[in-house]
Amino acid sequence: MPKYITTIGLEVHAQLNTRSKMFCGCPAEYGADPNTHTCPTCLGLPGALPVLNVEAIEKTMVAGLMLGCSTPEISKWDRKNYFYPDMPKNYQLTQFDLPLCLGGGVPLYEFAYPKDAQKNIKNPGKVVKLTRIHLEEDVGKSTHTGAGTMLDFNRAGTPLMEIVSDPDIDSAEEAFAYLNSLRQILLYGGVSDADMEKGQLRCDVNISLRPEGQQELGAKIELKNLNSVSAVRRAIHAEIERQTEALDRGEKLIQSTRRWDDDRGETQLMRTKEDAHDYRYFPCPDLLPIRTAPLLAEAKKRVPELPHEKCDRFVKDYAVSAYDANVLASEQSLAAWFEQAVAAAGPKVPAKKIANWVINELLGVLNANGVTLEQSPITPQALSELVAAVETGSISNNQAKEVFAEMFATGKTAAVVIKEKGFEQVSDTGALEKLCDDVIAANPAKVEEFKAGNDKVLNWMTGQIMKASGGKANPKVLGELLRAKLS
Repeated sequence: MPKYITTIGLEVHAQLNTRSKMFCGCPAEYGADPNTHTCPTCLGLPGALPVLNVEAIEKTMVAGLMLGCSTPEISKWDRKNYFYPDMPKNYQLTQFDLPLCLGGGVPLYEFAYPKDAQKNIKNPGKVVKLTRIHLEEDVGKSTHTGAGTMLDFNRAGTPLMEIVSDPDIDSAEEAFAYLNSLRQILLYGGVSDADMEKGQLRCDVNISLRPEGQQELGAKIELKNLNSVSAVRRAIHAEIERQTEALDRGEKLIQSTRRWDDDRGETQLMRTKEDAHDYRYFPCPDLLPIRTAPLLAEAKKRVPELPHEKCDRFVKDYAVSAYDANVLASEQSLAAWFEQAVAAAGPKVPAKKIANWVINELLGVLNANGVTLEQSPITPQALSELVAAVETGSISNNQAKEVFAEMFATGKTAAVVIKEKGFEQVSDTGALEKLCDDVIAANPAKVEEFKAGNDKVLNWMTGQIMKASGGKANPKVLGELLRAKLS
């Protein structure tokens, strides 16, 4: 059987988190009662004219800058003409030949790949090239029932970025990593909430197979109804298998659109695909072209540190592992929380120790209790105090975990909980010296064993002193004193 080369391109629609819609003043909010956020403009009523949402343009430019795109001097609006019940104007306002952003690319972060594929990445450090990013208005939402189809136009007219990749993706795993990396960048830029469950991030997959050695791409098959990053991966695997079997049988594939059925684990034919010219694009007479320079200057001021840049900085400045840096930088709010804790702790507490507590303890208890970071009863300052208490030897690591649990349950500070639980340790050298002297004097035979080279005696004597102090002797200070006296 011949081997086939897989070529994949993704078209991602990201809903911008603007306050109002693209061409009218209706709220661009999710979850309102059907058809309550509408007006003559977004319903396409006669005589209603569009008014441009400048915030949407700036946010698209921020996304383009973060992804390394170039911005042409002039951009314009076009009408994409087609009939469908969820598009009341019978055309969609979009951008055809002069989009806001051109080129660029999405870096595939190592930890954006599926966990079961992270040890076998074919092209580490790959950047998937982009064709363009253009801005357009969303359509309404159709809900199909046994009695008919219901239409909700609340979503109609909300601003969408369409991010189009080159056919530069080779596998389902790369597509998975592409979507995760892109979503993280959009969240960092504050341009989209990018929640696939709410329809704020939607993805269509274009996939084709061709025999090895053939330069011309095979028939392009578009996949729709992909509601999660994992569904995209499953759908691509299933479609590769379907196309491979068809080609092995000698079938000729035709350009078409297929729907992913997640329950059946298969793609199903929807229609043969119309070419772009079937939409009869032409410039919108109601909207002037955009001179991009003034808006681009403002957008440049809003470009944040990119996720991979933050990861690199965390590794360099805080000596954390690449894995820990990726976890901490996965969300801007978490990265900021961590850095606030590091700043509060000061230079005497290693940032790596704070990272361990954030990743292994804080995130675990937040997830277990369904609590967001913003709702956490433990503040960055409170965690830094707890970690500092462990580092100075004021409490043991096991005691610290008990204190942490109480802090999360009550919102009390580490100092208050340590005092309430009687975990305050004796660090006064005078008091500890007396305890050391008493144990040494009472056990001369053990002293001789230590001097003969039996280091285990030190642990035994430490245990005796801890008993005598009721477990409150600072083990770090005690160890230093005892070794000095025995030597």
